[in-house]
Amino acid sequence: MATYTFLDLVDEVLEYSKKPLSEKELWEKAVELGLDKKLGSTGKTPWKTISARLYVDMRDNKNSKYVKVGKRPTRFYLKEYAEKENPNIIQEKIEKPEGFEKPTQYNERDIHPLLVKFINEDPHFKAYAKTVYHEKSIKKREGVNKWLHPDIVAVYFPFEDFENLTTEVQRSLSVNSIKLFSFELKIDLDFSSLREYYFQAVSNSSWANEGYLVCLNIQDDSELINELQRLNSAFGIGVIKLNSEDVSQSEIILPARERTDLDWTTIDRLIADNVDFEEFFIYIIEDLKVGKIKSNYDSVKSDIEMEKYLISKGFKFY
Repeated sequence: MATYTFLDLVDEVLEYSKKPLSEKELWEKAVELGLDKKLGSTGKTPWKTISARLYVDMRDNKNSKYVKVGKRPTRFYLKEYAEKENPNIIQEKIEKPEGFEKPTQYNERDIHPLLVKFINEDPHFKAYAKTVYHEKSIKKREGVNKWLHPDIVAVYFPFEDFENLTTEVQRSLSVNSIKLFSFELKIDLDFSSLREYYFQAVSNSSWANEGYLVCLNIQDDSELINELQRLNSAFGIGVIKLNSEDVSQSEIILPARERTDLDWTTIDRLIADNVDFEEFFIYIIEDLKVGKIKSNYDSVKSDIEMEKYLISKGFKFY
């Protein structure tokens, strides 16, 4: 049986309505008609998924059946109906669709802000991140620092979860509830790159409470997922899949195994070798002393800023 897709839903809604609809209007009408129940999953903002699917189809499919009509809000329509109503204007829009410039070719570091926002807002982490720039490491003999530095480090503080008295008692007892995270970021993950990327994350996350391999695109391959699960069970590195359509819908597809004891030998080496890593720990000490977040961690983009960023880098096509 064929899978029912968001575009199938759009087709049914537009066939029924026979008028242009915005992304939210499409979703609201679909819910009214009960079509949402045909989808396997929807996520938190299904209308954004509808919009993304339509834009990609219009961009990549020269025979796309859809067309944009109007602005603010943009509405979508079936081309066959649109051409009958106003063939000249609609045809011009089809041939030269607005906002479909060739996207910027993003690189690995361009996905850092996505992770920074996700781990700051996700309830599992509630963490403050800092990018570790490898080029700032002390130059040593070739191979000495290979796979030593994670791409992003992050810290969770209990300030917002515990009462002030509780944190004061912890400080008096030389106990704290902070948690340290390590992240290795990659754009694409397939079976050919799996072991290299995973063991890179194993190597540079040994010092932290939790370590993760973070990927934007993970190949849809059952063997790949099975091997990821096996490696996760054996070595404990978690896996996060970023969602560039809606960062909040990024997900931990395999949880990390938490370590209660930190690897202080590796931490000491990283502090000595990399100024960003050293600065990260200075931030932690300063924030623990004052009992609040005041240090200059990587900035977390607002929803509007993130939307603009995703478009500017070519992650989205709005």
